[in-house]
Amino acid sequence: MSATNTPAADGTALVGIVLVSHSAAVAEAVAELAVGLAGGGAKAPVAAAGGTPDGGLGTSAELIAEAARSVDHGAGVALLVDLGSAVLTVKALIAEGDELPEGARLVDAPFVEGAVAAVVTASAGADLAAVAAAAEEAHGYRKE
Repeated sequence: MSATNTPAADGTALVGIVLVSHSAAVAEAVAELAVGLAGGGAKAPVAAAGGTPDGGLGTSAELIAEAARSVDHGAGVALLVDLGSAVLTVKALIAEGDELPEGARLVDAPFVEGAVAAVVTASAGADLAAVAAAAEEAHGYRKE
């Protein structure tokens, strides 16, 4: 799933967001929710990288790398993940250094709340550090 990539009001590229889940359906649903809650105006590019190439549960380095390239427009790419092996796969891709866009960043954030915060912040034109910080702040969201 890729959202419409509308540049920020000043014409600059927006930070891209990749949502990595063990399930394609979960990744797509979280992407749809985050983009929908981002409101009107510019929308950061968002891609879901869920499951395996054959449609099964798991993670795929190829799907993640493809998604990251699809949302990279020079402002950076934030990768948010759901569970353990997704973290390991993204860390391995970052360590390899040539599969992901330069400066791609794994963000330590809750998957749903972090995705919403990241997409909203990126859509407002924030840089990669601010997008990551907003997503990471979602750890503190209280539900009581």
